Amino acid sequence: MLGAALQTVLEHQGGKPSTLIRPLSKNLRRGLYTRLAASGVIRADQDRVLGLFPARRWPAQDASHETQVREQLTGALLGHVAPDRRSAALIALLHALKCEHKVMDMGNWGLSRKQARARAEEIAEGDWASAAVRKVIQETIAAVAAAVSAAATAGAG
Repeated sequence: MLGAALQTVLEHQGGKPSTLIRPLSKNLRRGLYTRLAASGVIRADQDRVLGLFPARRWPAQDASHETQVREQLTGALLGHVAPDRRSAALIALLHALKCEHKVMDMGNWGLSRKQARARAEEIAEGDWASAAVRKVIQETIAAVAAAVSAAATAGAG
């Protein structure tokens, strides 16, 4: 998978980082789920929604990895530990999606959503990623905002 991603990057060399999003994400989810299932992290379950529509679910086999990631993110959001690059990237994505509060029970830590959001913003604006990655995240946020605005305008008309 990494080799294919590198080939895609090389093919789009010199272009805007945002032009890589679509080709890099093509069939990515299915490939990642399949690999995670093959390694035993998750399992593939076939199910039916309303008894009619086929649906595939990918439940975790072992929740210890999720617990560990949540602990790392909580420690970083609380300011107890400096986030590593991986944690900082996840926090930046959570911040972009405005769902920092979903990784921890803030009531247990005496932290408000506003405080968690402010801390996530500090981390997101840090030195964890190159300027190109930050730019792609900002462009993605802008594109989502524009799409929502266009949909709201069309719905009102």
